[in-house]
Amino acid sequence: MISAVAEMYEIHPQTLRLYEREGLLKPSRTEGNTRLYTDEDLERLEFILNLARDLGVNIAGIAIILQMRERMEEMNRQMQSFVEYVRTEMLTRFQQAAPGATGAIVPLRKPVVPRSAKRES
Repeated sequence: MISAVAEMYEIHPQTLRLYEREGLLKPSRTEGNTRLYTDEDLERLEFILNLARDLGVNIAGIAIILQMRERMEEMNRQMQSFVEYVRTEMLTRFQQAAPGATGAIVPLRKPVVPRSAKRES
């Protein structure tokens, strides 16, 4: 609840209401319209308070930083998904390769002769 969270972080409940109004926090609500803060909400609040108290960032700056952070997390998720796709695709192609193949995933036009074999001839 808002009073417990305000007390825990030594801030005024109006500060929490302001953060919610500005879209920085989005606590869930009960049927009676009481705010309920999850552990994720509290982590986000700690991050916001760190920016405001320790670094002196204003509300507009906090909003931009949070937005950039969310974009970076989404890009990271997309990158992880892409890496997993490439890994799966490579494994599939490797497993489908002909039994006598040299182990190349991409077919080679001409056989590769190791340098040591070129020198001996």
